Amino acid sequence: MSGIILVLNAGSSSLKFAAYEASGPELAARYAGQMEGIGAAPHFLARDAQGAVLAERRWTDTPPPAGHGGALGVIIDWLQSVLHDRPVIAIGHRVVHGGSEFTEPMLIDLSVLAELQELVPLAPLHQPHNLAGIAAAAKRFRGVPQIACFDTAFHRGQPWEAEVFALPGRFYDQGIRRYGFHGLSYEYIARRMAAEDPVLGEGRIIVAHLGNGDSLCAIDKGRSIATTMGFTALDGLPMGTRCGQIDPGVILHMLGSMGMSLSEVTHLLYNDSGLKGLSGLSQDVRELEHDGNPAAERALGHFAYRVRREIGAMAATLGGVDALVFTAGIGENDAALRARICDRLGFLGIAIDPQRNERRDAEISPPGAAVKVLVRHTDEERMIAEHTQEVVAASWRERAAA
Repeated sequence: MSGIILVLNAGSSSLKFAAYEASGPELAARYAGQMEGIGAAPHFLARDAQGAVLAERRWTDTPPPAGHGGALGVIIDWLQSVLHDRPVIAIGHRVVHGGSEFTEPMLIDLSVLAELQELVPLAPLHQPHNLAGIAAAAKRFRGVPQIACFDTAFHRGQPWEAEVFALPGRFYDQGIRRYGFHGLSYEYIARRMAAEDPVLGEGRIIVAHLGNGDSLCAIDKGRSIATTMGFTALDGLPMGTRCGQIDPGVILHMLGSMGMSLSEVTHLLYNDSGLKGLSGLSQDVRELEHDGNPAAERALGHFAYRVRREIGAMAATLGGVDALVFTAGIGENDAALRARICDRLGFLGIAIDPQRNERRDAEISPPGAAVKVLVRHTDEERMIAEHTQEVVAASWRERAAA
């Protein structure tokens, strides 16, 4: 198969894209970018594979594009100006929630869309925008296969004890279980670790995906066996604006004794908690580290403590650890937080070399350390492109054999 595979990652006010050229089994990154500020102050930015800016636009004197459909129109018009006659042969989409049914990337049709729509209440901040991106792409690329790649799929196959809540069994049967998220990021890291070092790739690896949304994943022999996020992307570690793990009794108290409405509690837990809520300042760790006031320091201290505690839990699940991998925006770039997190983890064999850490080396543990501590860039868009290529190629083989 040859042509362009387009990857779309739709958020609430942004639409990220990446274009890969497929030539046989090979995938070559060509362009990437995003439209930010959808619905408010749109900002379009496109780069080449080396990161050089090729196009940038803000709408100040003319009406901005409307919604995700308008944003996609801008992206497609620009891509067509650089792709020339190279056709878009498939489109891959990040879909946050695949529920219990979607355990692998899926060719999208009307029945799949209907099932994904039913999962919106489980990922209210993400799923509607993922589906809006699919709808917008379907209008612009009629007849081009679209592939849904699920953030939950990598975690399917975890043992029952890792998925279940201690509720009556009927709730598990109705889909009330731990799904886990950031699966595309974890799968990308697992594949790359196996390619770099096949022995380590078969080992016990803890991956820390730390960004505005945060989670950990315990990976054994390339498979997810535990993760910190649960039924929704609200659970687990404290995040930029999300609370992470919380005693459910607190929610009952808010709804009962405090008289808060369901919508008020929902907004609080998703939008006004985490680092933002603890610091009273910002969800951006760079601002908190620069500010240095006591509330900002406490927020960062709590964050590091919770990540450290959950690393211990992941190690217990794995029965030991061979590597700890930091990834995503904070994990890849914040040496100070990596150092705070790894402090007091020496009992697991985890230690970091201060100079390697400050230089952001690929390996930041001391030479000969029992546990490798690594920093790796994650690439969810490439993972989506790889899945899209695989699904489309399989579909073509099936048609050819029929």
